Amino acid sequence: MIVLGLTGSIGMGKSEAARALRRLGLPVFDSDQQVHVLLAAGGAIAEAVEKAFPGVARDGVVDRAALGARVFGHTTALKELEAILHPAVGAARSEFLAECRARGDRLAVLDVPLLFETGGEAACDHVMVVSAPAEIQRQRVMARDGMSEERFRAILAGQMPDAEKRRRADFIISTDRPMEDTFEEIRAMVEKLRQKN
Repeated sequence: MIVLGLTGSIGMGKSEAARALRRLGLPVFDSDQQVHVLLAAGGAIAEAVEKAFPGVARDGVVDRAALGARVFGHTTALKELEAILHPAVGAARSEFLAECRARGDRLAVLDVPLLFETGGEAACDHVMVVSAPAEIQRQRVMARDGMSEERFRAILAGQMPDAEKRRRADFIISTDRPMEDTFEEIRAMVEKLRQKN
């Protein structure tokens, strides 16, 4: 089975690319969604996060905005959170891949925003990076609810620069054009990978 890593900096169109891959029939592990599950009521790490950051949970559910306010821009706090999060997400990822192999899937996708930053590319046979010009990225991100210039800068500071991600990628998908054009580029890439396997 070929494991394809999907990554890209904030605002680069990774969610749209993941939707396109699902549309092509591929199983996709969404690490952001997995974090939501882990931090929900009864989630595997909700209690540990509340213990490390008292007051961020309400009725057993971690308030992501409150947690974000505690860790963004605070290197030590962020590292403490990552030490709780990353092993739990990694275990869920391993379970997903095991299920894909058991089903006989020929190609599976790991959608991980910080793939390179966390060394996650080691689990992948190929890496696809979604990218767009910096001004388009900025427009997309600043249009999000609750986003500020300071928060945007803090997020970018915690991510590998787009140019470096592009340099390390096996496939670069441009997302600064009509979605159907991007979809066709993704479809061609998937076809190439299917032929390899």
